[in-house]
Amino acid sequence: MVTVKKRQLLVFFVFAAAVLLAPFFLKGNYLLNVLVFVGINTMLAIGLNLLLGYAGQISLGHAAFFGMGAYISGIITSRFPVEPFLIIFLAALCVGVIAFIIGFPILKLKGHYLAMATLGFGIIMYIIFNETVDWTGGPSGLSGIPNLRVGSLVFDNDWNNYYLVWVFTLAVMLLSINLSRSRIGRALRAIHDSEVAARVMGVNARILKVQIFTVSAVISAVAGSLYAHVMTFIAPASFGFNFSVELLTMIVIGGLGSVYGSFLGAAILTMLPELLRVFQDLDIVIYGLMLILMTMYMPGGLIGGMEAAVRFALKKIGKGENNNAQA
Repeated sequence: MVTVKKRQLLVFFVFAAAVLLAPFFLKGNYLLNVLVFVGINTMLAIGLNLLLGYAGQISLGHAAFFGMGAYISGIITSRFPVEPFLIIFLAALCVGVIAFIIGFPILKLKGHYLAMATLGFGIIMYIIFNETVDWTGGPSGLSGIPNLRVGSLVFDNDWNNYYLVWVFTLAVMLLSINLSRSRIGRALRAIHDSEVAARVMGVNARILKVQIFTVSAVISAVAGSLYAHVMTFIAPASFGFNFSVELLTMIVIGGLGSVYGSFLGAAILTMLPELLRVFQDLDIVIYGLMLILMTMYMPGGLIGGMEAAVRFALKKIGKGENNNAQA
């Protein structure tokens, strides 16, 4: 019999093979470019899902960590002759330290108080991105960010960027799948269900929440660094409150606590703006309506809805077979 762990790994390797072979079946670079950003957004959605879907801690300022990773990588590599790949890890380390420090006071809060605190942090960072013109370029943005390279291989086209981003994304997905099946993952779900009960069972809820907050921030920072080097230009508008809401919408639509739900939500919300161009500045209203409707009618997200549909179909098939046998 195939164990749950082996089955999960089999599903992951099938998914990874499909992702890595996809460019060979795509015509034109436009869709390939869109899938690059699907990969970046999948990383961001997984990072936020670890915090919200597993630990039950909401964040409305996660775009700030995304922006910090992008600006640290962008500023250093555009001003100094350094190895960009090393700066990605430096940016992740810096953001991780900051997240760990602010996590202790912020994660003492719960519910809407926590949401407001993370929102405040996001707004503060957005103001910093805008006002530190000498470093970030302010509202005009920061240009001249170099492409990543490995020896003679330069990631300066959609094909190369696709594999660059998705190798990181698949690594994050595998990490999250393993984490969800580990003792830490079970402890996080216990905190999500009841923090008091988790504490009674011996879970150090406070430090565990800070740790997963830090991991989530580090994943977002890595995604930000990749975004900076893929785009070679960044501006504060990409890291504001609207994008934090979009990230939240991704995981609610895809499914809280689901790695593949994070991918599904990221894919839908990355492609959706192309369909919403006619609505111009009303996209945030549409995201809000989607959040409300999904929360009301499909709280498990699309993944949860599909699982429920499969269970219902199997139940109906089982009843049909029993009725035929009795007849």
